[in-house]
Amino acid sequence: MFGLFKHREGRFYDLIVQQASITLEGLNLMVKYLETQAPEVAEQLSLKEKEADEVRRILIDELNHSFVTPFDREDVFALSRSIDDVMDYADSTVIEMVILKVKPTPFMQRIASLLKDAAYEIHQAVQRLQKHPAVAIDHAQRAKALENRVEAVYREALADLFSGPQDITHVVEMLKLREVYRHLSNAADRGDEAANTIADIVVKRT
Repeated sequence: MFGLFKHREGRFYDLIVQQASITLEGLNLMVKYLETQAPEVAEQLSLKEKEADEVRRILIDELNHSFVTPFDREDVFALSRSIDDVMDYADSTVIEMVILKVKPTPFMQRIASLLKDAAYEIHQAVQRLQKHPAVAIDHAQRAKALENRVEAVYREALADLFSGPQDITHVVEMLKLREVYRHLSNAADRGDEAANTIADIVVKRT
């Protein structure tokens, strides 16, 4: 019976790690899209988002049918949700760029690169949660530091964007760009939430 419980606990870790891994792949694709604007890359990202959603659905189903979880049920749900939101915002960023015909800016590329790095740290953190929680905390802190850097670039981008509207066409373009920047900023916020949840889990377990 004890072995069964340990197996179920391990299943939650495996699913969270899988979700974080797919999200990291998705962020890499977002960076690639901002470099290439290739339609096939946007399609690959959309498929990754669906793949991540499926893993989350399985995790939630496991959560609903399990009496034993490796850490608080609410924390399992919150961590999975935050990671899912990062992926969703990466996908919606590219979708809106395609729909609105927005060309990447250097600010977008800088933010996307930082988000990719933060996704890497989150992935590393969840991999270490089970056996090396102190190391998981280190990675979570790095993810939070990257989120702070994203917000600094985001504010810089907005300041540049609204530095001097020229005509109505320019104003419309400004609004389109602001919408894309907002999605990227939201992705960073959700990454920060994931890092905070990881820290909470470690504190509760130690």
